[in-house]
Amino acid sequence: MSESLERSANIGALKEPALKRLCELLDRTSSRGWRRLGEMVSGDRRFKVSSDEMELCSLRVLKLEGSPSRMLLGIMGERGCTMGHLHDYLQAMGNSEAVQCLKQPGLQILIQPQSVSVVSGHNLRLSCYAVGKSPVQYQWFKRSEEVPNGSLPDLVISPVCLKDAGFYICRVNSGEAFEFSQWAQVDVLDVGKSYGQSFLSLEGRLRLVLQPQAQRLLVGDTLQLECGAVGRPIPRYQWHRNGVPLPNASQRRLTISHVMQDQCGKYRCEISSSSERTWTNEVDVGIGPRISVEFSEAMECSEDDFYGIGAGAGEIDTNEGAEELYATDKVALLIGNLSYLNHPPLKAPMVDVYDLTNLLRQLNFKVVSLLDLTESEMRNAVDEFLLLLHKGVYGLLYYAGHGYENYGNSFMVPVDAPNPYHSANCLCVQSVLKLMQEKQTGLNVFLLDMCRKRNIHDDTTPNIVLRVTANIVFGYATCQDAEAFELNSSGFTNGVFIKFLKKRLLDDEKITVVLDRVAEDMGQFDATRGKQALEIRSSLSERRALTDSILPGDSADLALAQNRQWAKAHELPESMCLDFDCGAQIKMGFAAEFSNVLVIYTHIVKKPSDMSFCQAHVTNFSQELDVDPKEMNRETPEETGIYLVSHSLPQHCLYTRLSSLQKLQEELVFTVCLQGTFSGLGDDPVHWAKSVNIGKPLIARLDLHRAMRRNSCLQTCSMPHSPSHSPTHSPSHSPGAKRHLHLYQGHQDRSHGRLSPHCLSPYWDAYEPPRGAAGGQVDSYYDNVEPWDQNPRCDSAAGPPGSPARPSIPIETSDDIDELQAVFINSLQLQQP
Repeated sequence: MSESLERSANIGALKEPALKRLCELLDRTSSRGWRRLGEMVSGDRRFKVSSDEMELCSLRVLKLEGSPSRMLLGIMGERGCTMGHLHDYLQAMGNSEAVQCLKQPGLQILIQPQSVSVVSGHNLRLSCYAVGKSPVQYQWFKRSEEVPNGSLPDLVISPVCLKDAGFYICRVNSGEAFEFSQWAQVDVLDVGKSYGQSFLSLEGRLRLVLQPQAQRLLVGDTLQLECGAVGRPIPRYQWHRNGVPLPNASQRRLTISHVMQDQCGKYRCEISSSSERTWTNEVDVGIGPRISVEFSEAMECSEDDFYGIGAGAGEIDTNEGAEELYATDKVALLIGNLSYLNHPPLKAPMVDVYDLTNLLRQLNFKVVSLLDLTESEMRNAVDEFLLLLHKGVYGLLYYAGHGYENYGNSFMVPVDAPNPYHSANCLCVQSVLKLMQEKQTGLNVFLLDMCRKRNIHDDTTPNIVLRVTANIVFGYATCQDAEAFELNSSGFTNGVFIKFLKKRLLDDEKITVVLDRVAEDMGQFDATRGKQALEIRSSLSERRALTDSILPGDSADLALAQNRQWAKAHELPESMCLDFDCGAQIKMGFAAEFSNVLVIYTHIVKKPSDMSFCQAHVTNFSQELDVDPKEMNRETPEETGIYLVSHSLPQHCLYTRLSSLQKLQEELVFTVCLQGTFSGLGDDPVHWAKSVNIGKPLIARLDLHRAMRRNSCLQTCSMPHSPSHSPTHSPSHSPGAKRHLHLYQGHQDRSHGRLSPHCLSPYWDAYEPPRGAAGGQVDSYYDNVEPWDQNPRCDSAAGPPGSPARPSIPIETSDDIDELQAVFINSLQLQQP
């Protein structure tokens, strides 16, 4: 970047690390600090700062981590102050250390690769250009693998084919400095030969190449429509039925399981890019009733007649006489506990729950995904889960967090569990299974991503009598009396179990076959070989698979009531526009990251012509939600902790993340504040405020905050305490000493890895690819890669004195991509190609 171009950039473009360092210097220096800078700027008519604004800046010191300098620089940036102006001010003040913060870094990426959708057989080009103080080197990666011959600024694949679809990133090196480009998603469409080469010269423009096809279905069938367009940037999709947008239908492929007759109609998809929009053809989807055939006692027919009638009704499958298995419904409860109050925090459960949610939805499961539940909230969540179960339902419970196993019974540890804890403070998995059996479920699957070490402080002996049924499958992330592991770094990614499970979960195989293959995959993972192995327990006697179709049973009214109960936990507030008396208009939208995590985003869509400055923010949330004001109304989703759905949120908004919605006791009421200044009326801002009530969003409708309402789960989980329990002892998910093991990744230096027990999950933080619109599988997190540890999903506090403490590190919109391989982490840590 040239010196003149650098000076002309607005100070708002200053990167966060440099801005943070600059604010620290100006905040602590009196004679050459922010007050002196404000005095100089107040005399400049271009960026004049009033005395009232200086007073507001000074009040920032009353807030935790508040920075007067940051507020002052923000005001200056809004009024057009450039890096050159700021440089001159700081130099005139004699603050040479602050001037150094403005200097251009030794390496900067000028051109980022862009996501693109292309037709198979055409050419693909991704570009990344950077400048540095020394010669720049490039290396392209597809997910975790280096792209052969990918050492040039332009990555060209000619011709591109379906296997080239995925996510790409470029690592740029200049001397010892290195940077990574943003992720670029490549969607490759197979449209046959009929389209010829006409799109080769139109790669950058939006062009429709795949049209949906009309469908004729029966009630209970699965509707699948697909369309596709090419263009750069990658197109966005929104399906409509009878002219009305369908909620959560923003992928190229539209799938609706178990269609009903009222879902027939005319379907089409709106496809858009940054500046273009087009529509697919409108296609008819007809849905007819499923005919049943009844025979009276007087009716006689041959076997051939019977199969002839049945086949005509679409009811009988005559393929080799095999019986097709069905679920009357599919329901999943996913719980990830990570922010423990009295025990070491975890990281992977948030990502694991998010990825598993997206995969199970592809299998037509109704999914409730929850983070950080207390004991009462976990018990009430299980009760709500049980309400969705009835005869023939496939029920799946996934838990990730701290845990232990005593006498063959597994215990899930809530985030508020005391130190020490025992069975009365935890939920017994076998107790939940007993309650599920009473519902006559068709399949019970338990996926337990936790440690199974003995809790030496819990000597109670559970007395849980289970029925003899052939429909139970347990998938334990680790063996009995062993620890599960997760890898630590500064970012987020999957635990070892989900890392391999998500690659197999969509396979159309018996669930035990899927888990067997996952176990084999985990056995090949060098980092945990000999330390963690998947254990499978099953009493399944039929070929039950998670991919089985859904065929409702006889109790249609019961199913409808249960569907309504499930829908309560997933109802988002409708987007709204707020009109203020001054003539400004604010649009507010909502998104769900989990069933108990809501995202609010606001955007000013209209302001009066004479309003020179306009800003809006949300505030005054219920104290039950414990929202940190410093993490509200941020300009990027990542700043407020929104990593997993940041790709699907609209840009140029202010974002706020509200977690723990299960604690909300009343309707969610908050305030939207608008602040603006008008030309000709001075610099004093004018304020307006509106109160907004969005009811009880998502899981808040189920009132999980209440004391245990139905005592079914409580009665089966609680057991008499042993007199040997002592509140002075530490709990033991993992009573053994914390071990430090070494990772061996390829030929890299072994000192780069440190292994400590937990359900292992390779954290490839900053460079996980984002989720895109094309329907691929994606992970999306943004931090810098650091050396990584592995932590146990069991409490290392139970180890011997002197055991090192683990670092305290505190996670519904699109599909996932395959996770990047752990071996790539080490290549990033070396900071060299």
